[in-house]
Amino acid sequence: MIEIRYQAGATPLDPNEISGLKIRHITTREELNRFEQDNINEALQWLGTRHKSDILTEKFIKTLHKKMFGKVWSWAGTFRRSDKNIGVDWKQISVYLYLLFQDMRYWIEQKTYISDEIAIRFHHKLVWIHLFPNGNGRHARLMTDIFVKTVLKQEPFIWSEKNINIGDEVRSKYLAALRKADNGDYSMLLEFVRFDRNKS
Repeated sequence: MIEIRYQAGATPLDPNEISGLKIRHITTREELNRFEQDNINEALQWLGTRHKSDILTEKFIKTLHKKMFGKVWSWAGTFRRSDKNIGVDWKQISVYLYLLFQDMRYWIEQKTYISDEIAIRFHHKLVWIHLFPNGNGRHARLMTDIFVKTVLKQEPFIWSEKNINIGDEVRSKYLAALRKADNGDYSMLLEFVRFDRNKS
């Protein structure tokens, strides 16, 4: 049985969720990360070939998560069925997601915010709702990039995915920006997503 060491800001899985691990020989967090990343790479290939459709739907949200994690977790693509240290009541996930989609369509139509702010509000709310037992941050970042490219017709954000996941200074800044957004201040998250670390 795998023993998972959780990074700062990560949501622990309950025993039922851990039992959904499909690859039984995984015993370390490092091995789990490698298999999950391999699965995510396959999802990225799928995105390049998929039939273009409305992404602001529950069906697409679930399909993307399943494509990202379905070879590793049996519950991939299924909303969580337990409450966590973050997220809405699990029984209300579909309601909150529907409301978010309604907000997104309104903000786009009315130009309520600049494009980047619409996108980061979308990202923040996906993380805040916390749709799935695991992989919410990675799913929300990829979902946001898809939104930015296909709906807003802009370049995706600079997440520096590898750095966010290894628990270093970049991850700390990302988590701090999300906490500020929890209080309605999106300035730090706006700066984070467009700051080119290669030029610093």
